Amino acid sequence: MSVPKLEIAGLNKWYPGKRGPMHALADIDLKLADNEFVSLVGASGCGKSTLLSIVAGLQGFDKGVLLTDGAPIVGPGLDRGVVFQSYTLLPWLTAQENVEFALKAAGMSAGECRDIARAHIELVKLTRFADAYPSQLSGGMKQRVAIARALSYRPKMLLMDEPFGALDALTRHEMQELLTQIWEEHRLTVLFVTHDVEEAVYLSDRIIAMAIGPGRIHAEFHVGLSRPRNQDMIASSAFIALQKDVLAAIRAGSKDEKL
Repeated sequence: MSVPKLEIAGLNKWYPGKRGPMHALADIDLKLADNEFVSLVGASGCGKSTLLSIVAGLQGFDKGVLLTDGAPIVGPGLDRGVVFQSYTLLPWLTAQENVEFALKAAGMSAGECRDIARAHIELVKLTRFADAYPSQLSGGMKQRVAIARALSYRPKMLLMDEPFGALDALTRHEMQELLTQIWEEHRLTVLFVTHDVEEAVYLSDRIIAMAIGPGRIHAEFHVGLSRPRNQDMIASSAFIALQKDVLAAIRAGSKDEKL
């Protein structure tokens, strides 16, 4: 059996609180295979973003095992690209320069930075806006730049925390289609946090529903829809049935709070 791209075993996280430690994540066990697209869903407060932040190396944890390709995760790394809901672009740099900035931090030469940034700006279909500043870009365009930047240093894994949550419905669908196209072409492992169950079903190979009190894995769903995905699938009986099952699991997980 091949080594999982991501392996989480018995992971627990506590936060300090006025009445004692707050148990944020309890006994999380999760494996992601190479090139797998997995979404985390659940009610607010179930620990989805906390878990993704721990995988990104931006937060620590108190107990358990966290491995990528069999090696411990001890902090942020170039093997993991991260995209948040906020675009986190540098306003004084153009779209292409924002991508180049990340590559320079990775130690690449000026020529390499320029060529790789240009290729990734083209990948997210922003060639015409390569020299535009963030203030001149729409929300969807800014998120395209953020995705280009995260992919530019060729991470093995892409971690995305509600990346399309601030976008209007039409732009969100466009970004979902773009992400599936990029994922199908480049085949990397994706861990995706979303509150949108339709989005999770549309994008994922597997959906993990989390419960609250403390945050824990409540249910798992394998998405059997064929690829490549398209928006017509959303109206299919199989899509609607799975969406209902995931929603039911989220509702059950939000009520099943351990006191």
